[in-house]
Amino acid sequence: MLAVVKPKAAPGAEIREVKVPGFGRNDVLVKVKVASICGTDLHIYEWDRWAQGRIHPPLIPGHEFCGEVVAFGDEVTTVKEGDFVSAEMHVACGKCLQCRTGEAHICQNVKIIGVDADGAFAEYVVIPESNIWKLDPAIPKEYASILDPLGNAVHTVLAGEIAARTVAITGCGPIGLFAIAVARAVGASQVFAIEVNEHRRKIASEMKADVIIDPSKEDARAIISERTDGAGADVVLEMAGHPDAIRTAFDVVRRGGRISLLGLTSKPISLNFSEDIIFKGITIQGINGRRMYQTWYQMTALLKAGKLDLHPVITDRIAMKDFSTAMERLKAGQASKILIYPNGA
Repeated sequence: MLAVVKPKAAPGAEIREVKVPGFGRNDVLVKVKVASICGTDLHIYEWDRWAQGRIHPPLIPGHEFCGEVVAFGDEVTTVKEGDFVSAEMHVACGKCLQCRTGEAHICQNVKIIGVDADGAFAEYVVIPESNIWKLDPAIPKEYASILDPLGNAVHTVLAGEIAARTVAITGCGPIGLFAIAVARAVGASQVFAIEVNEHRRKIASEMKADVIIDPSKEDARAIISERTDGAGADVVLEMAGHPDAIRTAFDVVRRGGRISLLGLTSKPISLNFSEDIIFKGITIQGINGRRMYQTWYQMTALLKAGKLDLHPVITDRIAMKDFSTAMERLKAGQASKILIYPNGA
């Protein structure tokens, strides 16, 4: 089969012909129909400090996809040939405290397919049966290929009360953009999108954010204060991980509000705990991945109900052989969500 391969500890990746992977008694072999590129894949491609400390080449990356079941092990009972599926790519150990108390999404020993094991930038991928997610054929393949990042958005938005709340989103990468749609679908009263990149602000407008703010030129705190009768945002969803965005999140949240942090920082940042947290009485949440499998049921329900229009976020559709072109478009900030087609269609 053809696959994107990270062959060695260096920047870049190659398109190579490799063997179709073997599978065990509890595994499912899936023919990949559509995959999508994540920021993590860009880290692996560029071989930054995080990738150098985590990735062990050779590796086939890719952890967002949908496909069709073509074979499975002797002990698999929940799927059949031809089933339309995606997968939760975080493989939990099932044995640690978190796994045994309903918190498998923060498993101490988690392994990620596409990061710690060969992933979905290939014609075929192997998934443990426990991680397969069967899909309604009515869900478009484009949407089915982005359930991993959509799940991050759903988990972040629904980590607290959201209906009739004002919501500010700092950082409008794909997950932040998805969060706009999710927040609107579940009844947020106003959605503020805060983003420095012009391309992303344009998509935030297409996603129907109520107010779009460029924090490099505008005072986000003043704008949100004016539109919330001086209170500030009830909920802030931090998706950027940039120190300036995080400080903005603490500036615009109201007293007693919620901040849910999904964006990853590259280095420690400083905060005024007294003024920003304690005196304001806010709730701060760290958000990691998707709740297994509560989030999957939630986002499937939203998609089946037709509540989410995600098409503006999907900016490119590229054959797998042109993977390097896709990565360069991402690096240049010219694209948002890029879909990869192994068969070139």
